[in-house]
Amino acid sequence: MSEATIPFDPARYLNSPEAVEEYLIAAFEEAAEFGDPRLITNALGVVARTKGMTQMARDADLSRTALYRALSEEGRPELSTIFKVMQALGLRLAPVRVDSAA
Repeated sequence: MSEATIPFDPARYLNSPEAVEEYLIAAFEEAAEFGDPRLITNALGVVARTKGMTQMARDADLSRTALYRALSEEGRPELSTIFKVMQALGLRLAPVRVDSAA
């Protein structure tokens, strides 16, 4: 007899600005570690879903369709879109020195 499982949805746990920030920090770190920017796109999509795509698009000054398209699984958002979404979340992109010994 197998146990019933449900898919994990991180959106269920992003109930504060601090949780969103930590989630995105982890996504950016994983993307850097694995060299996969899709991890960032996916994380931003999850966060946008928690905020509501319509509201997120409004806050980021993007059309809802453009935001859906950019943050979809096949999406390849431009840097300007990522900036707008991050700014709408009250966050910014900032360079962090990579320790070459690591």
